[in-house]
Amino acid sequence: MYSASFVWEPGDYDAEFHRLNKAIDDVARSLPGFLGVDAWQSADASRKNAIYYWDSLDTLKVFSAHPTHLEAKRQYARWYKGYHIVISEVLRSYGDESFSHITPNDRKGGS
Repeated sequence: MYSASFVWEPGDYDAEFHRLNKAIDDVARSLPGFLGVDAWQSADASRKNAIYYWDSLDTLKVFSAHPTHLEAKRQYARWYKGYHIVISEVLRSYGDESFSHITPNDRKGGS
């Protein structure tokens, strides 16, 4: 399993942003290897994070090369003050199991 974290500082959104944002989300969800997404923001909302989970690096690459995604990337400066991407392989996931999560729960717990 892989994750792609998109961290950004929001700027001004317009109708084109909302159109592309929905289209990109629809593309992600349509791919067979899409597993889910988590979204977070800082307490003051000055920084946001969307973490997309994929069953393989190949599927993640298909998503990143999709024409709609590339179109939005070309225009990012219109809507964001800045961004950072982190691609990770999920090696382990655990918790107290009080709520479900996209990643599998390693029953061994961890440190």
